[in-house]
Amino acid sequence: MKLATFRRDGSERIGLVHSSDARLFDLAAAAARDGAANRAFDSMLALIDSDASGLDAARSLFAKRGAEADLSIDVSAAELLAPLPQPRQMRDCMSFATHIRQSGRGARALAALSKGGEAAFKAAMAEPLGELAPVYQKIPIYYITNRMIVRGPGTTVLWPRYSKVMDYELEFGIVTRGTRANIPLGEARDHIFGYTIFNDFSARDMQMVEMEGRLGPAKGKSFDGANVMGPWIVTPDEIGDPQTLKVEVRVNGEVRSRGETAAMLFSFEEILAHASQDETIHAGEFFGSGTVGNCCGLEIGRFLEHGDVIELQVENIGVLKNKVERQS
Repeated sequence: MKLATFRRDGSERIGLVHSSDARLFDLAAAAARDGAANRAFDSMLALIDSDASGLDAARSLFAKRGAEADLSIDVSAAELLAPLPQPRQMRDCMSFATHIRQSGRGARALAALSKGGEAAFKAAMAEPLGELAPVYQKIPIYYITNRMIVRGPGTTVLWPRYSKVMDYELEFGIVTRGTRANIPLGEARDHIFGYTIFNDFSARDMQMVEMEGRLGPAKGKSFDGANVMGPWIVTPDEIGDPQTLKVEVRVNGEVRSRGETAAMLFSFEEILAHASQDETIHAGEFFGSGTVGNCCGLEIGRFLEHGDVIELQVENIGVLKNKVERQS
């Protein structure tokens, strides 16, 4: 199933995406018509908390009433929100070696730009890549990010006033199901509710300053709208192998990069098993994969401009589209 959160008549609704991603089936409205309102359809978190029973009820409702046209609306006419507007927790990982190595070079190039201008920047971007630090292969590395600043598809993200270098980052991620500490690796897959796309917008110049303090990032990653996810959550049965998904970044319709989700240093199952050591992981948390190699401006030396439209596409999930604008 593909599950979305959208706004209709001033209230947030949960929809089952169907008809080749073109229509949204209103689960709460369908349950009411069926004569048995279901609290599992109050919000995406409520559906996640209901676990298998809620998903089964959604499937049954759609099988029974999916043909009733007035229970669905066109996706193009809907106000899509982030599928999980406020996760219970958000963690973002560093899972792709190519990104880690190339972003290190990009950071050095940004430092060169501030000191020596465009020529110094280009020279630094042409330097050989450094080696991958051993810690990235030893344990999954992640940071906790701001769960209160999540936005969804179609949002215009306002460029923070303190930054001159704005960047996109193509990631995908998981939403958790069940609540448990010390999740065994062999059972971690059962704790994945679904997958979605994540754009980790970044104020690179601020991030570079912060990282000198060996803590963070903070304001480099934390401003209203910086954490964008969507367009919906896809349950594992429709994803296939999450390590073989093709991805693409487009800016103003131009393809800037292509890649795939292969070669994660640690799988999501391994990340869950690690993160849950003597720490309870709750249903409705989000774990980002980290940026897929070549899929951010820091790696390729091309950053965002005022008015740019960014589309992140991940196979078997969909397209997450947003715009960035400078503030006066």
